[in-house]
Amino acid sequence: MPLQTCANELAAFTARTATISNHDEQNLKKSQAMSQYNKLYTKEDSAIVFIDHQPQMLFGVEGINRASLINNVTLIAKAAKEFGVPAVLTAVETEGFSGYVWPQLLDVFPGQEVVERTSMNSWDDPGFRKAIEATGRKNIIMTGLWTEVCITWPTIEMLGAGYNIYVVDDCCGATSAAAQEAALSRMVQAGAIRLTTICAILEWQRDWARKEHYNNLMGLMKQQGGAYGIGVEYAYTMVHHAPQSAQKPQVVPKKAAH
Repeated sequence: MPLQTCANELAAFTARTATISNHDEQNLKKSQAMSQYNKLYTKEDSAIVFIDHQPQMLFGVEGINRASLINNVTLIAKAAKEFGVPAVLTAVETEGFSGYVWPQLLDVFPGQEVVERTSMNSWDDPGFRKAIEATGRKNIIMTGLWTEVCITWPTIEMLGAGYNIYVVDDCCGATSAAAQEAALSRMVQAGAIRLTTICAILEWQRDWARKEHYNNLMGLMKQQGGAYGIGVEYAYTMVHHAPQSAQKPQVVPKKAAH
């Protein structure tokens, strides 16, 4: 091969390598810029959203035990209030179709405005957008019904708008187990993060040495934290010999002396 041809081939190869290298570097920078989940959220930089927790929507849920769903939603709502995390409540066609927001949820945030919508996609509603923007937070924790529509659609568009979205699996419900899994997969593919109720709450606490919310948080867990809460009660009473949580504690009769 002539010397000039070799030189031309080498120059072309070098140019291609440089282009590929530059492209890879740009992709890496883009990936790093888009990766919002390399740190934990805090009570200071997160907000929580409750979408369409209404009777008619609950009737159609098949992907999760509905009693557990109500318990989980109420628990995370109470925890958010305890930690001072801003909450946005929204409902769709309340008096035309869906019914009023569950009383268990309304009672956690008495008097708070519920953003009323006609749109299935909350992000299409100016009132909802305004409420989200008013929190001043970019880490948004999503709960609601139904997962495959009223959670998936705003999640995708809010990710596109620069928000970091965390979807609480067991505070959401779909019309079937398949619909739930497909919706969660679609949101993860778009960039959302999945988590569950107790780990979402504990991310606000982070360190057991932080005592500001500790006692109240443990009180919530003992009442509504399922097996974890019963474990807390056991540790308090049997290991640390704290009083029972029951309003009228169990009294074990003393054995008669022989």
